[in-house]
Amino acid sequence: MATVRVLVLRAPGTNCDRETAFAFESAGASVDRIHVNQLLSQQTLLSQYQVLCVPGGFSYGDDIGAGTILASQFRMHLAENLRTFYESGKLILGICNGFQTLLKAGLFSVGQPQLPVTLGLNDSGVFEDRWVDLEVVAEHSVFLKGLQHFQLPVAHAEGKLLADNKTSVLALEDSGMVALRYQCEKSSTGGSGNGYPHNPNGSWNHIAGLCDVTGRVLGLMPHPERHVDGLQHPRWTRRSAETVEGQGLAIFRNAVRYWKH
Repeated sequence: MATVRVLVLRAPGTNCDRETAFAFESAGASVDRIHVNQLLSQQTLLSQYQVLCVPGGFSYGDDIGAGTILASQFRMHLAENLRTFYESGKLILGICNGFQTLLKAGLFSVGQPQLPVTLGLNDSGVFEDRWVDLEVVAEHSVFLKGLQHFQLPVAHAEGKLLADNKTSVLALEDSGMVALRYQCEKSSTGGSGNGYPHNPNGSWNHIAGLCDVTGRVLGLMPHPERHVDGLQHPRWTRRSAETVEGQGLAIFRNAVRYWKH
């Protein structure tokens, strides 16, 4: 395939679509930023792309919950087209608000019961804007291939992954759907505690991102599009000259390589 085509879907309140498009373009893709209303009126557009990305921001102002309204549009009006897109082996990426949208729309369990987990308010009760250390758990994820540990910024108020009980979270672990984990310092007692501020939101088991069982769908709270250039890291002057490229770019490059190879 000569050119990998990416659809970056925006909605009222989305504010990371330009940066996300730039990240995919830097990885070698051809990118279109399309408003959800255009996709709703021309649903066949989706079939023209190999990657769908729902970027960060505050879709519809998060008025009734982060990603809730956009997720409802997915379920009510785009479900069949999204299912066809998924079942044709294509890739789906959700970043921050996009992750919230994908999870609430059921896109991590297409054709199966919706996952018994959601993303809620941060334990701190405030908007968290900081850099975090991440550990890759899902080695089968297309987007995370070749990555082990890296740093990205977070910026969210509703990023805590939680469930009705711990059994539901353990089921995610057992099924290989936990993609990323916040790296937390050990407490003096040997446990990890709540991990704050390394775990910025209090997510159960320090989960920072999920993938589906095929590895073709990824949702994460941190923002890889905000670390595509080494100069974006707050400690860039103290880092090696080899870190000219931002660590987040690998996620976008992996998606492009998947289709080219």
